[in-house]
Amino acid sequence: MTTIEPRTRRRTAGLWWLALSAVAIAVFAPLPYLANSLTTLTENQSQLAANYVDRPSWVQAAFYVHIGFGGLALLLSPLQLAARVRARIPRLHRICGRIVLASIALAGSAGLILAPFSLAGPVGTAGFGTLAILWVSFAVAAFRAIRRRDVAAHRRWAIRAFAMTYAAVTLRLWLGILIPLQIGIDPDTAFTRAYYLVPFLAWVPNLLIANRFFVPSVKAI
Repeated sequence: MTTIEPRTRRRTAGLWWLALSAVAIAVFAPLPYLANSLTTLTENQSQLAANYVDRPSWVQAAFYVHIGFGGLALLLSPLQLAARVRARIPRLHRICGRIVLASIALAGSAGLILAPFSLAGPVGTAGFGTLAILWVSFAVAAFRAIRRRDVAAHRRWAIRAFAMTYAAVTLRLWLGILIPLQIGIDPDTAFTRAYYLVPFLAWVPNLLIANRFFVPSVKAI
């Protein structure tokens, strides 16, 4: 009992961190773009908004689809991973699952459209483009697995899809770490340099951790 309880507590704390951080980013990250125009945000020194303010309307539309439906997928994903919800309210799990799948399909497709326009240049195109492809592919694999009633495979692919969804959180965490490390550099330059590193940092560690620690124990989830 003494060896199991600390593991259980750490696991519970980890799951709560994933859930709360996901909900926080899902709620607060899209707010500036929903409350203000890209022009206003650009005038307020938002480099990300400045990257899209003069783009064609279809690129801007893809940007809003990406942040809107990506935020929705991030908001609902912790609910999908909750064992109690799956056991006690399976109908809610299925309904939310369809919403998450549709949201990932839309946000991921929009992300693939946006990849060539990334602020991080070719690195961003490669990193965010790969993320978009894997994100949609994992979600589709989870859907196909549950359609053939392979619950274990469904959960494994769902965990991988969440690892991709959670990139929205880790991207911001990495920026929060990398920008302050650049002492003596003006904030705009520090942001640009940091942003060149996050197209792969945002999701590769997530996927490695998911495959190493969560996917093998899928039966216990």
